[in-house]
Amino acid sequence: MQKIKIGIITLSDRASSGEYEDRSGVAIKELLEKWLLNDVEYFYKVIPDDYDMVKSSLIEFSDEKKCDMIITTGGTGPAKRDITPEATEAVCDKILPGFGELMRLESLKYVPTAILSRQIAGTRKSSFIINLPGQPKAIRECLEPVFPAIPYCIDLIEGSRIETDEKVMKVFRPKGK
Repeated sequence: MQKIKIGIITLSDRASSGEYEDRSGVAIKELLEKWLLNDVEYFYKVIPDDYDMVKSSLIEFSDEKKCDMIITTGGTGPAKRDITPEATEAVCDKILPGFGELMRLESLKYVPTAILSRQIAGTRKSSFIINLPGQPKAIRECLEPVFPAIPYCIDLIEGSRIETDEKVMKVFRPKGK
């Protein structure tokens, strides 16, 4: 089984300044550790809501670190400082709108303000990039419904093969893949 590389980027002015501890990035890692069977090398950053820093971090994790998957948390709302989707779109080769659509649809089951969320997903070279909301509670609510498609997407862009514990996270791959 291949070792995989995963980047986690938390966007928060307050967490990056040490005002409070990042809980969203930690929630992502804890969830992935329950689902994934691969050995994982994690790359982790907590940065402010800064367009250029987001772009350079996504490029670093994709191009230099060669992450198979990059997950951002935070910066997806309508506030003036929320720039994660714009920075993500700027670095991606392809945008995959279905991921954001499904995450918003699922989130509406929990909060009516889910329609304000602007998270997106896309690819850059052999990296899959996805934006998640900044609330720890929303991490599972958004990632769980879309995750079954992520490993096959990474296969298609020639990233490392991700294997999951099918008792807790069943992914979809066409027969024979």
